[in-house]
Amino acid sequence: MTDPFRPAVDAFDQAVDDWFEPLRRNPAADRVFYAASAIGDFSLIWHVLGAWKGLLPGGKPRDAVRLSAVMAIESALVNQGVKRLFGRVRPNRGDGGGERNIRQPITSSFPSGHASAAMTAAAMLSRRSRFGVVYYALGAVVATSRIHVKMHHASDVAAGAVTGAVIGRVASRVLDAVERS
Repeated sequence: MTDPFRPAVDAFDQAVDDWFEPLRRNPAADRVFYAASAIGDFSLIWHVLGAWKGLLPGGKPRDAVRLSAVMAIESALVNQGVKRLFGRVRPNRGDGGGERNIRQPITSSFPSGHASAAMTAAAMLSRRSRFGVVYYALGAVVATSRIHVKMHHASDVAAGAVTGAVIGRVASRVLDAVERS
């Protein structure tokens, strides 16, 4: 059985990859995106931001613990659940980053775990925060970094971002309900 969406998905992936190609030769863009990809590994940036936010004056340490718990659930769902349903091969890195030392995940390319984690974290960190746009912007940089470093196709990142947004929204609503009771 053929996938009727495959030609459109492939065209989307190629168009986005073509757009990123000139950026891959830009030293400043490389520094930003390779760094963003690295700090997104194991959701490191999100745990650090959660701890920082929880320890600020007026912060709630339990929010940092809740964020880490939600991130663990997101990781299990995406990396041990959804990714196992798909066997999508990661992009051919060719000369687009092979010279850089970057962790190569062994899981399926679809969906992007970095993108999912980024949007889940942005939703959680934005709860009762005036810096929501900053969290989402940082999440967008981490998510799109995976296209730049050729670890994911653009459609992997889009699917991961949607997945993370849904997980973040559900987790936020659950926590809001728990806090009201």
